Amino acid sequence: MRMKKLVFTALTLILFAGALQTPAQTDWGMVKTFHVGGEGAWDYVTVDPRTHRLYVTRSTHTMVIDAASGKTIADIPGQKRSHGVAIVPEVGRGFISDGGADGAIVIFDLKTNAVLGTIAAQPDTDGIIFDRASGLILAVSGDKGVLMLLKPGVDPKTGKIDAPIDLGGAPEFLASDGAGRVYINLKDKNEVAVVDIAARKVVARWPVAPGGAPVGMSMDTKKHRLFIGCRNPAKLIVMSAVDGKVLADLPIGQGVDATKFDRNQAFASCRDGSLAVAGEMSPGKFEILQVVKTAARAGTMGLDPVTHRIYLPTSEFEDPQPGVTGRPAMKPDTFMILVVARPAAK
Repeated sequence: MRMKKLVFTALTLILFAGALQTPAQTDWGMVKTFHVGGEGAWDYVTVDPRTHRLYVTRSTHTMVIDAASGKTIADIPGQKRSHGVAIVPEVGRGFISDGGADGAIVIFDLKTNAVLGTIAAQPDTDGIIFDRASGLILAVSGDKGVLMLLKPGVDPKTGKIDAPIDLGGAPEFLASDGAGRVYINLKDKNEVAVVDIAARKVVARWPVAPGGAPVGMSMDTKKHRLFIGCRNPAKLIVMSAVDGKVLADLPIGQGVDATKFDRNQAFASCRDGSLAVAGEMSPGKFEILQVVKTAARAGTMGLDPVTHRIYLPTSEFEDPQPGVTGRPAMKPDTFMILVVARPAAK
């Protein structure tokens, strides 16, 4: 009888180990390319999972793209240097962060895509999200080092942002835990600022070492973990959102711009043409499970939590010229969206 119990226990452990490996999902790959065209560079991609629309900022305008077909639905004009988009279906509005000149937040109608108005903000208005817990639009200013707060129902013609919260560093992107706290990368300080929205102040500062220059930020709100994309050195930092403890530091490609979390996996998109897929293989043990080859400059991404597809913007570029530094010029009208998915999501 004891032998049977031992055999049963061993088989149970084997099956359990197999169950741990099954969610690894290492079969991600490029499944489509949407040739969109149009003028302008790009920054963040926001996915509306209700309508499966992509909102892609293109410097002086923001494109609305059907995520299934890649067709352009609308093009929202009137920005100087657009960065990101936050969607608030409850009020039927979208909000574009515009970092040009003195900074602004452009408000548009989600149904008609018409611009409703522009709210004065701070210079270099950059990362922007909707925090459902507080019911506020949150945006950061890199140049001023502040977090800005805006009520979604604000009068788009005469409204104003609330008094900004000083962060003590240059922010890049942010994530909300859905319970009143927001976590913000401070690129120049190599740390994460933890903001209590109700108290309107920074309540903790956590170093990202052994990572540095943190830019990408996403969160597993159920397990209270942050996934932070660092550029120098290039690492994906897994951090406890409870106490700031670094749980893992994983190697990723050069020039990370964004991280996302979906179904127990984290993703880091990098300008060197790589998309790192990370997972927790056993409690507290994280690994890079797969590196998907994308395309050069495909550093930002949007993820649809319903279809589980990932969308990465990029373009074709001219060949580098001898002795010329910096990014090569974009080839006209070659802007595209790369679609990465697993076979079941194709």
